[in-house]
Amino acid sequence: MEYSAVSTIWIMVGTVLIFFMQAGFAMLETGMTRVKNAGNIAMKNLVDYCIGSVTFWLIGFGIMYGGDGAVLGKIKGVAMESVYGGGMLPDGIPFWAFLIFQTVFAATAATIVSGAMAARTKFAAYCIYSLMISLVIYPISGHWIWGDGWLAQLGFHDLAGSTVVHMVGGAAAFAGAWMLGPRIGKYSRSGKSKKIPGHSMPLSVLGIFILWFGWFGFNGSSVLPLTGDTVSLVGKVFCNTNLSAAAGAVTAMCISWAWKKKPDIAMTLNGALAGLVSITAGADVISTPLAVLVGIVAGAIVVGGMHFIENVVKIDDPVGAIAAHGFGGLWGTVAVGLFSDGTATKTKGLLLGGGGYQCGIQILGGIVVFLYVFAASALLFKIVQKTIGLRVSAEDEMDGLDISEHGFSNTYTEVLSSDGISAPMMNVPKIDGKAFDSPENAENLNISKVVIIARKNKLDALLHAMNDINVTGVTITDVTGYGIQKGNNDKYYRSSDADLNLLPKVKVEVIVSAVPVSRVVETAEKVLYSGNYGDGKIFVYDVKNVVKVRTGEVGREALIDESK
Repeated sequence: MEYSAVSTIWIMVGTVLIFFMQAGFAMLETGMTRVKNAGNIAMKNLVDYCIGSVTFWLIGFGIMYGGDGAVLGKIKGVAMESVYGGGMLPDGIPFWAFLIFQTVFAATAATIVSGAMAARTKFAAYCIYSLMISLVIYPISGHWIWGDGWLAQLGFHDLAGSTVVHMVGGAAAFAGAWMLGPRIGKYSRSGKSKKIPGHSMPLSVLGIFILWFGWFGFNGSSVLPLTGDTVSLVGKVFCNTNLSAAAGAVTAMCISWAWKKKPDIAMTLNGALAGLVSITAGADVISTPLAVLVGIVAGAIVVGGMHFIENVVKIDDPVGAIAAHGFGGLWGTVAVGLFSDGTATKTKGLLLGGGGYQCGIQILGGIVVFLYVFAASALLFKIVQKTIGLRVSAEDEMDGLDISEHGFSNTYTEVLSSDGISAPMMNVPKIDGKAFDSPENAENLNISKVVIIARKNKLDALLHAMNDINVTGVTITDVTGYGIQKGNNDKYYRSSDADLNLLPKVKVEVIVSAVPVSRVVETAEKVLYSGNYGDGKIFVYDVKNVVKVRTGEVGREALIDESK
């Protein structure tokens, strides 16, 4: 075969861009989850790529491209041209360039799942999943479409992976999140969904920008070989990719704005992602105006899909991967059957006068792939659940997976702040300082401050217990620190023993006057006690006086709500 330098360089540029999308997924998912799981999420996005690269080279490539069987390829050995030949190669592309190009696609499918299963999955279980999806699950359905399997023979079209990559990831995410169950505290006893916000929207925005950037390689480099008319086609694919993402973001923002009276940041990000996912199948065969329509519908689908998953089906998906990749991928697959111009499909789309054949094939392929991947993933997760276990313990989940799974507690500390704290002081009434110290206002105060340092997983129980004894005013702060043990519970960093380890804790401060301090302390002790190091400490201070800023009241009166 005569190699094309232009086409080879182009596919390698695309490979690098797609590889960089791993960083985008890591940032998006990390930002949308709690800070105590930030390191774990980043680690999963790194490790699933590493595991996937090796397993796809060993076996997955053979299943996907090792022969023209209708259902499966043939495993002949590790992925080498001397083993598999060059029958699957696009014109002018060398084998090794094609192998690494396909590897980064396989890794993308694997990494989609980490966000949906965030904050409660055992790391070992996730490693097993990463191995199996790149080893078997992804290559089988990939063979049906890109390996000249039965769907390809019927005329199924998927340029860059709305089905092959994204719907596979979305279906696996659906199975995984369903098998795991929701995060602790996600649903009330009545079944109402509770908000568990991510810790850094700017980080998630950065993730979307990285993904958007990488997607130009994802879709654009799938146009091969880069000769003749395909040079112009690449420009069209770029434009379609960009416009669909933009339309999806704007649509999701407008819907959330009209629905919740505020333009939701996370929903807007998922709208952009859904637009990218949806145009991926047909960026080469859909006109630019219709690509905008694909994005608009994708934006609406992701808003409705996330609401359906969270509030109707009651599956906890912290990042919205099921709606964006699963539902968005299915819509993009069907969109080819509706809007194809016929240049790379058997017929034009249904709405362009081509009849129902192409649309029927796209719907069939989308449904079959979704059901296959969901069933295979559910079986895999069930086996893992029955053997090593799929989910971490409740205590480990509350402590955070950074420390419970990796022994690393200070990825970085969440900063709690108040809006307007630096606002200029205007029209502030003066309070007579003498009143603060006067005996008549301070008589028989018996006001105490109780500071409780406790494990994070005990916070909800502690607050309920305080409320039961009529202590309703609290100040809560996320802190890190250590006691006599220096937080050193056999922890290490980079294989070295840690001299000290800052552990994540919560500091609860209460001011009490009407309730006996002894009762507050006794109640806290009962809730926090486990008999292990790290149960926490309780500090009691005398308070000289209290001033309520709004009214100028001092002493006990300042602690009493006038409505009572």
